[in-house]
Amino acid sequence: MKKPASVASLTEFGRVRLSKTFFMRDFLFSDIASIHGFNNVPDNPDLAIAAGTRLCEDLLEPLQDRFGRIAVRSAYRSAEVNGFGNDMQRAGKSGYNCAVNEANYAGHIWDRLDAEGCMGATACIVVPSFWDRFNGEGDWQKLAWWIHDHLPYSSLYFFPKYWAFNITWHERPERRIDSYVKPSGCLTKPGMANHAGSHEEEWEPIFQSR
Repeated sequence: MKKPASVASLTEFGRVRLSKTFFMRDFLFSDIASIHGFNNVPDNPDLAIAAGTRLCEDLLEPLQDRFGRIAVRSAYRSAEVNGFGNDMQRAGKSGYNCAVNEANYAGHIWDRLDAEGCMGATACIVVPSFWDRFNGEGDWQKLAWWIHDHLPYSSLYFFPKYWAFNITWHERPERRIDSYVKPSGCLTKPGMANHAGSHEEEWEPIFQSR
């Protein structure tokens, strides 16, 4: 598929179904692109579709099946949009939270392989039903541990507002969870004592309180 260059071709691209309930259009909105007039569309649509399909089928659909509708805060970024966001972040502008492009290949930039030649895709999402019941300090860990035990994620990164978090699918999953929320830092990664085995005691309260 060629890069969309007209309203008609972008419309068709947006109609690409990535999974049972998600379409490509669900992931193309960008605050940066909207404010600054960028076209947030991939240079390599086929790669973006392939990576996005895995993100949706392997991670987002199972989450939504278990917890109800999830809200996409941000997802795909073109290299142009992400690069501009990083420039603004380094200039000290508020509201811009983009790593350098190379760090976001196979992350928010779905249509570029990373330095190791692997594909991946990231979306920042909110699980409203979880936030509504578990919004106390440290409660985000319950959801983090459920995902760790049940889904083939690569990385999770939690943020304070509504427990929004980046969730990444990657061909070579890192299996690491970090957070800007208390307790901040790394919750788990390979090599840590808490990484293996079941964490049911951590996430079981989610279902006991229903």
